[in-house]
Amino acid sequence: MYGIITEEAVKSLSGATKVGIIGAGPAGLMLSHLLHRQGIESVVLEQRSRDYVEKRVRAGVLEQGSADLLVNSGVGDRMQREGMLHDGIKLRFDGEEHRIDFRTLTGRGITVYGQQEVVKDLIARRLADGGEIWFDAEATAVERVDDHPSINYRCGNENRSLECDIVAGCDGSRGISNRLIPSPSGGRQGGGVYQRDWPFAWLGILAKTPPATNELIYAYHERGFALHSMRSPQISRLYLQVDAAETMDAWPEHRIWDELRLRLNEPDLHPGEIIEDGITAMRSLVTEPMQCGNLFLAGDAAHIVPPTGAKGMNLALNDVRIMAEDLAHFYRTGSRERLDRYSSQCLQRVWRAEHFSAWMTGLLHRDPGGDPFEHKLRLSYLRYVSTSTAAATTLAENYVGFDPVLA
Repeated sequence: MYGIITEEAVKSLSGATKVGIIGAGPAGLMLSHLLHRQGIESVVLEQRSRDYVEKRVRAGVLEQGSADLLVNSGVGDRMQREGMLHDGIKLRFDGEEHRIDFRTLTGRGITVYGQQEVVKDLIARRLADGGEIWFDAEATAVERVDDHPSINYRCGNENRSLECDIVAGCDGSRGISNRLIPSPSGGRQGGGVYQRDWPFAWLGILAKTPPATNELIYAYHERGFALHSMRSPQISRLYLQVDAAETMDAWPEHRIWDELRLRLNEPDLHPGEIIEDGITAMRSLVTEPMQCGNLFLAGDAAHIVPPTGAKGMNLALNDVRIMAEDLAHFYRTGSRERLDRYSSQCLQRVWRAEHFSAWMTGLLHRDPGGDPFEHKLRLSYLRYVSTSTAAATTLAENYVGFDPVLA
């Protein structure tokens, strides 16, 4: 049963699978796809509708490794046709522009391709392959994670359960999965969580306006950070640093466009129709470990990065790549050796990405107090990054994707 599940259809749903996956974002869908390629059955439970998840605008930058994963697993054809290849980014500060050339410094680049497009491609492929994606099915609890798990879920007025060998929690930071990771004291509330809440937020818009340049612009301005990105040759994604307590009521359209032109130093930026807007809090968070018994977390369920470093979707895809390999080994050999190391495998790269994202965030955002000394320090380091090959290489290799396990 695929797509929207009606109350009549819920009675016909299978009650058992090998891997129960909570969440139909990039992590859950890619995991299901990779498992299928290994001959391992799975069911994806998603509380939202198919239409909702396919229109949910999130990240848009794929590292080289993430793009390669899509292509090598057979779901990258549309990305190769429509994705925009970028070989660098532009840093703007103090009236200057400096380009960081990823290709020259690392031999790799990035692909701009919206997360919702990745989700559409994965859903289409899973359904074409006969995959089980149950939309409008809200997971409400997971029982017996240390033995033979069962996922309780609600569909319409029906409460059902799904028996499985393994549970993959890919349901984001507000889902149920990460609450099941034991705390250091052995309880099941809170978990081992490392967290930082940043004292500012991002106001983001998706607008029908052609991108002003051919690459992303990261702008540091005395009034705060701004980012110019894109989703297609006709659609731009733009961000402004705002106070953490700000609301959209304080930002009429003319103010947004005026501030973008000023901070980006793009006086001719066209004020197109705004399709979507909102303010997003900036958080850094890691749940450690990322597994408990037969429950394994991936993506935002396990870790959150501020979007400055473009790491969220890439970390999620890397998590499930590792999880799929470990599960294939488990089902092939019966050994849990690799499964038991899943968390430690993932966390090396997670913490590297957390550090890079925190570094980029601290470097490019004006502190709320407006300390002039800190402002000058940031300008000095930005100039160092833009003139030192060593410093630029550090930024570039982390941005395109640095895996400490492979280094």
